[in-house]
Amino acid sequence: MADFAVSSDPAVQRQLDRLATLSPGADTLGLERVSALLDRLDNPERALPPVFHVAGTNGKGSTCAFLRAAVEASGRKVHVYTSPHLVRFNERIRIAGSLIEDELLASLLAEVLDIAEGISPSFFEVTTAAAFLAFARHPADACIIEVGLGGRLDATNVLEKPVMCGIAQLGIDHQFFLGDRIEQIAAEKAGIAKHGVPLVTLHYPASQANEIGRAVAAVGALWLDKGGVWDASAYRGKLHYRDEAGELELPLPRLPGAHQAANAALAVAMLRHQNAIEIPVASLRAAMGWAEWPARLQRLATGPIPALLPAGSELWLDGGHNPAAGRAVADFFRNRLAPGRPFHLILGMLANKDLRGFLEPFAGSHAFIHAVPVEGHEHHDAAAVRSAASELGLTADSAPDAAAALRAIAAADGAAPLVLIGGSLYMAGTVLAANGTPPT
Repeated sequence: MADFAVSSDPAVQRQLDRLATLSPGADTLGLERVSALLDRLDNPERALPPVFHVAGTNGKGSTCAFLRAAVEASGRKVHVYTSPHLVRFNERIRIAGSLIEDELLASLLAEVLDIAEGISPSFFEVTTAAAFLAFARHPADACIIEVGLGGRLDATNVLEKPVMCGIAQLGIDHQFFLGDRIEQIAAEKAGIAKHGVPLVTLHYPASQANEIGRAVAAVGALWLDKGGVWDASAYRGKLHYRDEAGELELPLPRLPGAHQAANAALAVAMLRHQNAIEIPVASLRAAMGWAEWPARLQRLATGPIPALLPAGSELWLDGGHNPAAGRAVADFFRNRLAPGRPFHLILGMLANKDLRGFLEPFAGSHAFIHAVPVEGHEHHDAAAVRSAASELGLTADSAPDAAAALRAIAAADGAAPLVLIGGSLYMAGTVLAANGTPPT
């Protein structure tokens, strides 16, 4: 899939331009090309520090953020590979705690591309190989690797012996690659399971759990599902966790949204059921407050973008773009919205995403929808957004971009509004860049 990555560094941009020619928009998943690529690089994926491998439809990035926070709170260094980026490609590769520097990124991408002749790798396969090279050549105590798409045939699934695998929330997304049924998606995600390696998961309905069980049995993995050997729930202002080693009472995550408690608990369970690195309970507690994951219910309080709204307004940013994300975000604002307060959703969504499915949870919220384009990408146009909103009893208008929508909101009469910019990680990145607050 085309990635549209750009860089202000000329050397990095030269390599990104080369990468862009690799993904004409119809990638085929599989491990053959990335395996061949890594063979030519002397298999850096076999020289990584202990690896935590995380899949899921929603929440896998947040789970990685909690894992990273806990490992770093213990005083250890950790490499992290996630996708996509929001503003700078460098966000995908974090070496021992810091985003990869431009000079090293350009060098690694060039090294991989230069030896790729005849393999025809995809964009993601090249960047995965570059990340593994970086991680193998720099010391750290652990690696956190987020699956890019699916699991079974994702480029990251060349990892032969992670110390721990995890699966976050499951939902419908990327149907072209993974199938239209949630059971098919569950099976693909469970494809990261490895022989003898614990696979920690949330609790899923029986039809999905059965698919995970089949995948686990086929390879001889150790399945540790929520509600079995471990469990967790949030109540009375705490995250209550228990497993065979005992019970923990942890602070609720600082990341907004009730759904983050499940992601945090999954990370805790992954760390508690491995023996490669010791993570004290104090580090798990600290992780609840340390973890950050931009553009996931991120409050924008300072900068030129929130300054477009009147005093007392709230501006939030979220890149969620599927029905499950819509439910989580709508639930958050349903509990936050005071009666009579104006609520606006500035929505930009790619054309291949389920527009109505995302908007359905907002029905009855009296949200006013502002349809905006996602620059450089095929997206649902204003007419489609108006139609979907109307079917759900919502009102919609359009604006040329998020800033214009914010100005229109500010010009309207009424109380200081609550505003969400959502529907696309690409648009979220554009907003963060315009606000001068990129991820660091």
